[in-house]
Amino acid sequence: MFNDNWSKYPECDCLLTVRKDIINKRALAHQEEILPDIIAFNDALTAALREMYDRAHRIWDAIKDKAENPDHIHLTAKCYLGDDYPALHPVQGTDRQELWDALCDWGWNHFYDDGVTHGHLIIPMDEGYSFERLTGMDCAPPNWNEGLDQELTKDLHLTLPFHHLFDHMKFAITDFIYVRQFETEINIEIEKSL
Repeated sequence: MFNDNWSKYPECDCLLTVRKDIINKRALAHQEEILPDIIAFNDALTAALREMYDRAHRIWDAIKDKAENPDHIHLTAKCYLGDDYPALHPVQGTDRQELWDALCDWGWNHFYDDGVTHGHLIIPMDEGYSFERLTGMDCAPPNWNEGLDQELTKDLHLTLPFHHLFDHMKFAITDFIYVRQFETEINIEIEKSL
């Protein structure tokens, strides 16, 4: 956690929101220039989520048949942007990692607690959910491009996690579109009566 004491002050939320709005206004005026990075990020994010989804199901399949009572076991899977400031970001500097740590701190960026998805994958509750449902690609049309140039981005097949990062979190679009490394977290909880 970056600094949980700072998150108790409402101005932190306001500052990150104002920062995001200023950066997005400038960056989105030139969407055609950042479009290749938007596409590359969406592809990398989708691949990371696919790997997390498949890995979570492989782990679940390996433990559920061996468990004494599988109804008391829950697996949760979350995907986060990488811990390191994106090496591809065109703005580099000694303070960049500190900024990245603040943006990725759930105390400052509340919705980021569950990672890039809106809610995390929970098995067995979500066992029947397809990968398409997790990524929001199960609804028509499969393009979560609200807030972007509709014509320019109409065929991108952006995912719900892209939309979640862009629209509901404190990241400016230029904060996350240069990310190519992701971290996944898979936890297994066993409820046991004593």
